[in-house]
Amino acid sequence: MPQYEDCIIFLLAKAYQKAHSSFKQKLAPFNITPVQQLILAVLEEEQFLSPGEIAERVAMDNATLSGVLERMAEAGMIRKEGNPEDRRSVRIMLTAKAKKMCEDLAAQRKAINEEITGKLSVEEKLLLKRMLRDLKG
Repeated sequence: MPQYEDCIIFLLAKAYQKAHSSFKQKLAPFNITPVQQLILAVLEEEQFLSPGEIAERVAMDNATLSGVLERMAEAGMIRKEGNPEDRRSVRIMLTAKAKKMCEDLAAQRKAINEEITGKLSVEEKLLLKRMLRDLKG
């Protein structure tokens, strides 16, 4: 086996490409991106977050997140509301349209996770998650 095929960066990149491509295909009927789906999942669990709080949870810089949130607002998935505790900030919440999508999106996340890790034992799945979290930092 060529030495480059043992390179962790190469293996992670190839695994990411496969997973991301499959996930994009599963999300196509919803007309959303994997990042938008992640933001919807965060907001489903925690309503009324500030953009900064969302950025922290999804490990994204504020500038990039700002554009994503604008597109999501234009698509009717989220709405922004002034924060009564701090007039300088806004809170983000799901719209009824997005709430309807969340159950189906959760099913798609579960399906893609199973597709990717289906050949692994329960122990291997837990170990993989732990190692990925450790690598993420």
